[in-house]
Amino acid sequence: MPRMRAVQVKNANGPFELVEREIPIPAPGQVLIKVQACGVCHSDALTKLGVFPGIAYPRVPGHEVVGVIDKVGERVPNWKPGQRVGVGWHGGHCGHCPSCRRGDFITCANGQIPGITYDGGYADYMIAPFEALAAIPDDLQAAEAAPLLCAGITTYNALRNSGIRAGDTVAVLGIGGLGHLGVQFAAKMGCRTVAIARGADKRPLAHKLGAHHYFDSTTQDAAAELNKLGGARVILSTVTNSQAMSAVLGGLAVDGKMIVVGASPDPIEVSPFLLIGGRRAIQGWPSGTSADSEDTLAFSALANIRPMIETMPLERAAEAYERMMSGAARFRMVITTG
Repeated sequence: MPRMRAVQVKNANGPFELVEREIPIPAPGQVLIKVQACGVCHSDALTKLGVFPGIAYPRVPGHEVVGVIDKVGERVPNWKPGQRVGVGWHGGHCGHCPSCRRGDFITCANGQIPGITYDGGYADYMIAPFEALAAIPDDLQAAEAAPLLCAGITTYNALRNSGIRAGDTVAVLGIGGLGHLGVQFAAKMGCRTVAIARGADKRPLAHKLGAHHYFDSTTQDAAAELNKLGGARVILSTVTNSQAMSAVLGGLAVDGKMIVVGASPDPIEVSPFLLIGGRRAIQGWPSGTSADSEDTLAFSALANIRPMIETMPLERAAEAYERMMSGAARFRMVITTG
C-alpha cells in the first residue's frame, strides 16, 4: 500500500511524532486531499493537550488545510480530482440536529472538526467529507490561503455579520494572528478602523495594515480614546485576555457591541448599567461553514488581504507549534509538505 508522512499526537499531553501511515481511501461522501499547506492554530492545543471531549488517539492535528483533491469517493457531487480545496474548522455536519434543520451548520450539535474528530492536515494526505470543502481562488498561494480558513474566516465572518456599514468605527483589540487580519478586513470594508494593542512598537504595523488610529493600551485609556471618536460601533476582540476585554467595553457607542473571537476561560466583567443604558451587547462568534470560507477567500483575493506567515516543513511541525504557542510567530505558522 502507498505510504505517507503524518505528524500525530499519540495520547493526551504526548509529544508530536512523525510517523509513516498508509494513505487512506475515501469512503462514500469523502475525498482524499493531497495536502500542500496547513496552518498552525492555537486551537491545535485542544488536540495536543487532550482538553476537547471525546478525542480518539492517536490523532493528527490541523484544521487550516489547503491542498488538491487526489481521489473522490462515491456519492460526492461536483468535486473532481485536481481541484484546489481547503478545509477549515467546520469539518462536516450531521444534517439532522435542530441547528442543521435550520441551515445553521456551524452550530451543529454533532459537528466534526478536522484534527479533533478526525485526522487533520499535519500530513501528506487527509480525508474530509465533501460538505467541508471550500474552493481556493487561483490568486491565493496555498501557504497564504491556509490561515484564512480559521483566523481569516473567524474575523471576516464576525465583522460582516455584525451590522456594520461603511464609515462606522470598528476597533480591533489585539494585533496578533487574528487581529492583524481583522484590521485589514475592517479597513477594506470601509470602516474607520482603530487598532488597540500593548506597546507603541505595533503602531507602524497597525497603520500599514490599514488602521486609521492606534491606541497603546499600556499608556492610553483605550475606552476613553474611543469615546473621543464617538464610540465604536463594534469592538472585535481577538485577544485571550478577559481583563483587556473588560477594559475597553466603556468605549462602545450606543447600540455598539463587542464581538468575542479570542477565547479565555476567565469571565468578562461589565456593569449592567453600561449594557442597559446604551443598548450595548457582548456577543461571541464561531468560525463559519465551507461556503463562508469561500467568501472569505474570495474577498481576501479581491481586496488583496493576506496573512503574515512563517513557514516550516512538515517534519518541523513540533517546532512550528511551539513557536506559535510561545507568541514568537509573526503572525501565523504554516506547515508545508512540498
